[in-house]
Amino acid sequence: MRGDTSRVSAAERFHRFCVLVVRRLPAPLNSVVAPTFLGFVLINTFTFGVDLAVLTVLHGGFRVPLPVAVTVGYAGAFGLAYYLNRTLNFRSHAAVGPQLTVYVAVVIVNYLAFILGVSSGLAALGVEYHLARIVAGGCEAIYMYSAMRWVVFRR
Repeated sequence: MRGDTSRVSAAERFHRFCVLVVRRLPAPLNSVVAPTFLGFVLINTFTFGVDLAVLTVLHGGFRVPLPVAVTVGYAGAFGLAYYLNRTLNFRSHAAVGPQLTVYVAVVIVNYLAFILGVSSGLAALGVEYHLARIVAGGCEAIYMYSAMRWVVFRR
C-alpha cells in the first residue's frame, strides 16, 4: 500500500542495523565508534571483495598487466562504494554533481598514493600481489573513511 508509513527504506534499515550493532559494542567502543564507520566498513569490505575479484580475473586469469587490472577493479569498486555509501550509509541528499566532483578528487589522491603507489611498490619488492593490494587497502580505508565522513558527505 502506497500510504503505508510502516515501510522503512533500505537506507533506514541499514542505518538502524549499524546503530544497533554499535550500541552492543563493549564500553568504551560503543561511545567512540560511529554508526557510519561500521556502515563504511561493511560496504567497503564488500566492494573491496569486488575489487579483488576483478583483479584476480583480469590479472590472474587474463594476464592483464597489474596496473591496468588494479585500475579497472578499483574504478568499479569505488563507483559502487560511492553509490552505496551515499544512499545507505551517509544518506546524503546533497547535489550529486559537486559531491561527486569532490569524491573523484579524493579517489584520485587515494588511487595514486595507496592503490598504485603502495600496491605496486610492495609488488616490486616481491610481495605477492594480493597481499600487496590488501596492505594498500588498509591504508586506503583510513584515508577514505576520513575523507568521506568529513569532506565528501559532510552535513
